[in-house]
Amino acid sequence: MNPRHDVTGLILAGGQGRRMGGRDKGLEPFAGRPLVAHVRERLEGRVASVWINANRHHEAYSSLADRVVADIEGDYQGPLMGIYTGLRTAQTPWLIVVPCDSPALPMDLVERLVAGIGEGDIAVAHDGDRLHPVVALLRVSLADDLEAALVAGERKIDRWYARHDWYRVDFSDCPASFANLNTEDDKQRLEARLDEETRTG
Repeated sequence: MNPRHDVTGLILAGGQGRRMGGRDKGLEPFAGRPLVAHVRERLEGRVASVWINANRHHEAYSSLADRVVADIEGDYQGPLMGIYTGLRTAQTPWLIVVPCDSPALPMDLVERLVAGIGEGDIAVAHDGDRLHPVVALLRVSLADDLEAALVAGERKIDRWYARHDWYRVDFSDCPASFANLNTEDDKQRLEARLDEETRTG
């Protein structure tokens, strides 16, 4: 697999942002730029193209991605619907999904997920303590199976993964990189931590 030709990167920004007062998390300012711009840096130049899955503010997102795709079905059905949308619309054999609210993801994320998948269908990041189901590399050919699961009412990512040949990829050397920002307090704490790390080298 050559990720620059075979992998589409998809940033999941299709949620309602309820814990942020309904604001669009991907567009929230963080260290002077939208959150999604920090996430894009982890993918740009490492995959064939970077897409954003968003269900509002498409015009704002369009300058931050090669393509913006809305959920195939509406009503904010959760990240599994965003993953399905990516699997169904990607034009590469592989898809990497990441959340829009994890601005400190490892810069070598793509390389490590690709190295960790072996002959499997799905590779999922594990920080040494817990799994991060929305940081994953998936075969696009899984789209039909996921469609069937969604039609059956499945909305839990880990339960769907369990139906397939999936692997944990060890990121225990950088667990803080997977911090996600659900509230304004989360955002301020991570901004302060990253600023301190920058100043101390």
